[in-house]
Amino acid sequence: MTAPESHPQRLRVAHLNPNTPTPFHLAPDADTRAALAEELGIDALSRLDFRGELRAHGHDGWLLTGKLAARVTQPCVVTLKPVRSDISDDVRIQFTPHVAAPEGDEVEMPDETLEPLGSFIDLTAIMVEALSLALPEYPRAAGAELASPDQPDDQAGDTRRPFAGLDKLLGGKSDES
Repeated sequence: MTAPESHPQRLRVAHLNPNTPTPFHLAPDADTRAALAEELGIDALSRLDFRGELRAHGHDGWLLTGKLAARVTQPCVVTLKPVRSDISDDVRIQFTPHVAAPEGDEVEMPDETLEPLGSFIDLTAIMVEALSLALPEYPRAAGAELASPDQPDDQAGDTRRPFAGLDKLLGGKSDES
C-alpha cells in the first residue's frame, strides 16, 4: 500500500494533535487492490483512492471526513459480462468514547456515522468498509434486461393450475368420467 511516513494507515489516537487536522491519503498498489477485489468478490479494482482529514470533534471525540474514489469491474447480474463502474463517495465518521462496540452477529446501530473510539483509527479498514458499502448491488451491462414476469415462459408450463393432476394421483375422479 502506498503510504508515505507522513500518511500512516493506522493512527494512534493518543498521538493525534487536537489543535490541527491530520490529513491522510491512501492509494493502494496493484497487488493490494487485487487482494481487495478478491476479498470483496468483484472482478477487478483498477483504481482506489481515499483521502481526507481527521480532526478533534467536541471535547473527547474525532471526526473523519474524506472522499473515496474507485473504479471497479463486476459481472452483470443479467449477462455476466464485465461492467465497469466509477465510484465517488463522501465518507463521514464520528468517533466517540460514548458509543459501545456492538455485540452479536447482527446488530443495528442507531447512527451509521458514529463509531466507538479505541486506541487506534484504522484508515484502511474504513476505506474497505466504505468501498464495500458503495459498490453497486446489481450492476448491469448496457442493454441488458431481465425477461418481464408478465411474459409467459414456454418451459414453465401452465402455472395457473398447480394442482390440476392431484386428484388423479389421489385416486379421485379423472377427466374422462
